[in-house]
Amino acid sequence: MEKIAQSFQEMSAGDFAALGAQSIAYVKAIALQEGQVAFGVFAADGRPLATVPSLEIAQALLRQNDLEAALVH
Repeated sequence: MEKIAQSFQEMSAGDFAALGAQSIAYVKAIALQEGQVAFGVFAADGRPLATVPSLEIAQALLRQNDLEAALVH
């Protein structure tokens, strides 16, 4: 148990920020021109991955790429 605690203490801020970046994503509604709405798919670190016209397509994109959806507030 002590060894596990030590490994967490040794993580840098950059390492912690990158944790899950390759397997976790989130979807967020984004406003386009003229009041149109689309959905952005973002990596856990905030990097934009895609913009799609519907939530259903965004969810399918996550599944196709073996990404786990995260809830954000």
